[in-house]
Amino acid sequence: MAFAALVLGGTFMLCGVLTREARPVFRPEGIPETPVIVIDAGHGGEDGGAVAADGTAESGINLAIAQDLDALLRLLGCETKLTRTEDAAIYSDGARTLREKKASDLKNRVALVNETPNAVLLSIHQNSLPASRRVHGAQAFHARTEGSEALAESVQVALNAAVNPGNEKSRKVIDKSVYLMKNISCPAVLVECGFLSNAEEAARLCETDYQRKLAVTVAAGFLAGLAGGQAAA
Repeated sequence: MAFAALVLGGTFMLCGVLTREARPVFRPEGIPETPVIVIDAGHGGEDGGAVAADGTAESGINLAIAQDLDALLRLLGCETKLTRTEDAAIYSDGARTLREKKASDLKNRVALVNETPNAVLLSIHQNSLPASRRVHGAQAFHARTEGSEALAESVQVALNAAVNPGNEKSRKVIDKSVYLMKNISCPAVLVECGFLSNAEEAARLCETDYQRKLAVTVAAGFLAGLAGGQAAA
């Protein structure tokens, strides 16, 4: 865990840049000076998201990583907000069918983000590509909102150094069909932490230590992006 310790040390320094005593010189356009980091654990409850061969649903993994992220960022003095704190969707009472619940859940997440002053969104997900089970690795996707691209680039640099050695990926703009990222108005990054369709990676994603490593890495990259720099290995 030497890399994790190194990144954690860098994260502490980066968080200091975001305090009231020191302001970043090169803050990307669109990033608020005192951001509220909204951490979104994708899916939840009846909507488990992608599923590994052994039946493990992504929703639980998303929540574990999101909670690790929340704990770390709060420890570093950052203001955070979780879209969910348990393995349950956040749909409204009137939703009855699974389709209605999914739609309501997404609308409520959008509302939560858009109603949060100075919000910056960090959404955690897991990928799946059953047609090509050898594909693996973590990748950052960004919304089309101002400031999102720089954040995603910084997160991707950190991911490539920590969990993608020899399998480096590039950050990408999110597909327009992704409801949450299409409808929020703040800077936003969605991280696909790995592929549940890849048996070896799926096993790692279920490990507490690996989940924490991902949380530390994403936090370091994200804070570096907020500060206007790039995360380094």
